[in-house]
Amino acid sequence: MFGKEKNPCFLLALFVILLSCFVAEIHGKKQSKALGHLYREKRKGSNSSVDSGVFRGTHNVNASRIHSQKGLKEKDRIVKLPGQPEVEFSQYGGYVTVDESAGRAMFYYFVEAQHSNDSLPLLLWLNGGPGCSSLGYGAMEELGPFRVNSDGKTLYRNRFSWNKAANVLFLESPAGVGFSYSNRTSDYQKSGDRQTAEDNFVFLVNWLERFPEYKDREFYIAGESYGGHYVPQLAHTILNHNKKANKTIINLKGIIIGNAVINDQTDTEGMFDYFHSHALISDEVAFTIKKYCDFSPNATSLSRFCSAALDEAEETFQDLDIYNIYAPLCTQENLTSRPQKPLAIFDPCSDNYVSAYLNRPDVQEALHANVTGLKFDWQPCSDVLGNWQDSPSTVIPLLKEFMAAGLRVWVYSGDIDGRVPVTSTRSSINVMKLPVKTAWHPWFLKGEVGGYTQVYGGDLTFATVRGAGHEVPSYQPRRALSVIKHFLAGTPLPGASQNT
Repeated sequence: MFGKEKNPCFLLALFVILLSCFVAEIHGKKQSKALGHLYREKRKGSNSSVDSGVFRGTHNVNASRIHSQKGLKEKDRIVKLPGQPEVEFSQYGGYVTVDESAGRAMFYYFVEAQHSNDSLPLLLWLNGGPGCSSLGYGAMEELGPFRVNSDGKTLYRNRFSWNKAANVLFLESPAGVGFSYSNRTSDYQKSGDRQTAEDNFVFLVNWLERFPEYKDREFYIAGESYGGHYVPQLAHTILNHNKKANKTIINLKGIIIGNAVINDQTDTEGMFDYFHSHALISDEVAFTIKKYCDFSPNATSLSRFCSAALDEAEETFQDLDIYNIYAPLCTQENLTSRPQKPLAIFDPCSDNYVSAYLNRPDVQEALHANVTGLKFDWQPCSDVLGNWQDSPSTVIPLLKEFMAAGLRVWVYSGDIDGRVPVTSTRSSINVMKLPVKTAWHPWFLKGEVGGYTQVYGGDLTFATVRGAGHEVPSYQPRRALSVIKHFLAGTPLPGASQNT
């Protein structure tokens, strides 16, 4: 029925591949590699090198890690990026040292709002992985002001950039990701959730010294995928330091996470529910997985029946991009000699264009990046990082903490992502057993259903984005911009009578 029984090592590897989602071709492969490696370690149970226990962030950052930033802002100003169209807003790029003794520095790219930059909020964007670049994905392929043309040399405007709604800060973290680095290379072998949250906090405090006009500004954190860990953990660290200092160090008002890793067990179970409901696996395979597979944090092995079902399921994903189950694949890896007209939908070969662009010496010079002559190329997701040290099985306690503290909490889901699908996110939210405040209903944009939304007690808002894959702003940029505008304004997504 399900083929011959495989040896345990093969089955474990198969399970990891399945969780990585068998992403074919270019676009998803670079992201899935990082997450797949982490899951491989976590599935070893008691033999795992990854601490999956409750997140315990740093509550007291040494004051010696906060430095004078006088004069550094203007040095970071980007006059113009190579191949960039004319714009009316300011942009900056550069490094912030987070550990002077280790020579550990984080690279950022910052774009001020296209209007009212002196009053609109500050928004930090974090891609996940772990180990994937917020510059490459977030800024250049999703919500930044530019997209890279097919020649890998020139840029064009993103009409739905989020700097229409906020001043947007992109951070490459942890060290070893993108242009961020450490002179103590052993740091690359010690990365994990706790260290990332601590360094991200130290980065923010120093960055606000460099850009003091944003110190009192409303501050929000956004991210996607494994950013479902990064975003809440940074928010938790900020709240702890504000409380300990008995003052507002960072004026955090809310968080928003998309297609986010939240709760390992329900995320995984929901993924297979999605595969079944979208005709990607058979009834028989789905039934066997549900009956025989144990995805709880305490599970230490896979049953024979579970393993065989996963074996058969694997065959169905060889030719799909599971990050958008209806998307075309990249079949042409070469750049073009001249920029081609941008596709109306997301270009599946964008990773290639972005990698070529960010590895150009003139681009790095304009960004003030790679100033130390890094020994590795810029990559969408890092090959430099070693084993991840800690990754809690759930961040649900942190979400509850934020709701109790009165922070705005939104969770959104592109509804054609198979990697962390809508079924996973709904199941993970349901673990919290929150009362429903506003029942499930469609939200609208330009006369069409943009997705569906529900508001829970504690003011947690969940929203789907219709027709979007894992990277929601890439596939549905107009709808994604509408979501972030309403999140920042603290207003419900528009109903049929509003259509805004």
